[in-house]
Amino acid sequence: MREYIGLFFKGIGIGAANVIPGVSGGTIALITGVFEKLIHSIKSFDLTAIKLLFTGKFKAFAQHTNLFFLIAVFSGAIISIVSLARVLEYLFAHHEVYVWAFFFGLILASVYFVGKTVNKWNVSIILSFVIGTAIAVIIAYLNSATENEAFYYLFLCGIVAVCSMILPGLSGSFVLVLMGNYELVMIKAVNDARVNVLLPVILGAAFGLLAFSHFLSWLYKKFKDQTIAILTGFILGSLSILWPWKEMIYKTNTDIVQKYRPIMPESFNKEVILAIVLVIIGIASIWIVEKIAEKKP
Repeated sequence: MREYIGLFFKGIGIGAANVIPGVSGGTIALITGVFEKLIHSIKSFDLTAIKLLFTGKFKAFAQHTNLFFLIAVFSGAIISIVSLARVLEYLFAHHEVYVWAFFFGLILASVYFVGKTVNKWNVSIILSFVIGTAIAVIIAYLNSATENEAFYYLFLCGIVAVCSMILPGLSGSFVLVLMGNYELVMIKAVNDARVNVLLPVILGAAFGLLAFSHFLSWLYKKFKDQTIAILTGFILGSLSILWPWKEMIYKTNTDIVQKYRPIMPESFNKEVILAIVLVIIGIASIWIVEKIAEKKP
């Protein structure tokens, strides 16, 4: 039971990250040590799982899919998204720089702690790291596409968004902004219950989650160090989005999602000092999590 309570709280962290623009739940999953198990568990929903389910072998189905692990993590994530969304909305409205500063420190520290899990750094590992960083930076500065309601494009949005949500360093909501469909999918379709928009997105997300989990699982088995290196690069590249001081260059009509350009603070004042303190607190938070994890048998 204690293990599942811990997983539940890790799920809360993953859910909270998905609420933050530019932060990936996959990053928190990687930091807290559940990423690989999460990918393998999602991948286990295969023909064998379907057969076990429909033949009434529920215990075997639960063991095959690691069901209770998934329930613990996803229930925490869902509760977190629902409960923290309003809190974070308030904090962003009134203390935006400080929120970004804390998460900047959090993600900055995770670059080291995730990167140190690579067994041996060599040329191919360093190259993977550089490629991952470059991809994340390029994505951060891409121009947004225009809104598109075509079924195939909405299906593709579902695939790309869900892959981004579980991939460390890439934000699913940010990718939807780049594809031009964030407002259509996450605001208009949800608020107006537009099934013609939501259905292809959900189908694409389900397909993408299963297919991508198989791909990531295969990568982990065959090229584990290279995979961790490229994911570490993704996390490092995402820091450009999380920089506390920024200038808005994109905003939806409903003012919910914004795209920014990093800038330097105008002067060294109390705000800057407090932001630096929060960056340090963010770094310390990851260090504490790592130390606690090391003490576990």
